[in-house]
Amino acid sequence: MTVTKKQVQFISGAASSHWVGDGFPVRTLLPARRGVDVSPFLMLDYAGPANFEPAERPRGVEEHPHRGFETVTIAYQGSVDHRDSGGNAGTVHPGDVQWMTAASGVVHEEKHGREFTANGGTFEMVQLWVNLPAKDKMSPPKYQGIESAGIPNVKLDGESYGRVIAGNLNGVAGAASTFTPVNVFDLRLVAGTTSEISIPEGHNASVVLLRGDITLGDDKDLAGEALIAQLSTDGAGVSIRANADSIVLLLSGEPLREPVASYGPFVMNTEAELRQAFEDYRAGRMGRLG
Repeated sequence: MTVTKKQVQFISGAASSHWVGDGFPVRTLLPARRGVDVSPFLMLDYAGPANFEPAERPRGVEEHPHRGFETVTIAYQGSVDHRDSGGNAGTVHPGDVQWMTAASGVVHEEKHGREFTANGGTFEMVQLWVNLPAKDKMSPPKYQGIESAGIPNVKLDGESYGRVIAGNLNGVAGAASTFTPVNVFDLRLVAGTTSEISIPEGHNASVVLLRGDITLGDDKDLAGEALIAQLSTDGAGVSIRANADSIVLLLSGEPLREPVASYGPFVMNTEAELRQAFEDYRAGRMGRLG
């Protein structure tokens, strides 16, 4: 590639550890520091890896609402049971992806899967929040339960490969449908390989190292776990050399360039829209779980 994206910001999740409910010990890697645009992405939480002992009841997050954006859950280890006010329910197993479009409003709960609860084990997942453009924020909710077998694999250098969750990698379309141009690639990189990943000019892009040791471009090293490099919008790709076996999540998206008003589980464009979201939730207009 003649022009590659450059690293403009480095973030470690070490200082952002906290619990979501009683089931998800997370490190928040996005939002990034002020002054660096990551639109259309809003948040990225890396849950685990953490060991859980067998339990009698599922741990997790009780019923709560969302409006105005999408949640994307990528499972690496462990499982999550989901149900929502739209009547959707299912279990997210290792390798699976749940892409939930809250849009005009949905109420859901997320808890450890029944089998995982009973047996215990290692839990590891990523949850990404993707903003919706203003014209789509009040569209009907949508649910995409994507099983691992339905996610295309693309061969990279040597034995390395990428799972195309959304977008397009080397001409292969991803499994998820999106409202705006977004790439979500789950890269499994083998030590000693160098993978050239195309990223559209103008996209905001991040390289998220879940664990491993990589070099971006000529000399930008990331080693360890829960690290993220925010890339420049100029340039049409990135070169990733794996110095050790590594798991990397590569994100890119076309910036929305719209105002953002957010509070808790709602992401809208104005304060008035936020107030309406709270009113609609309290009135039951986003539905309830039975």
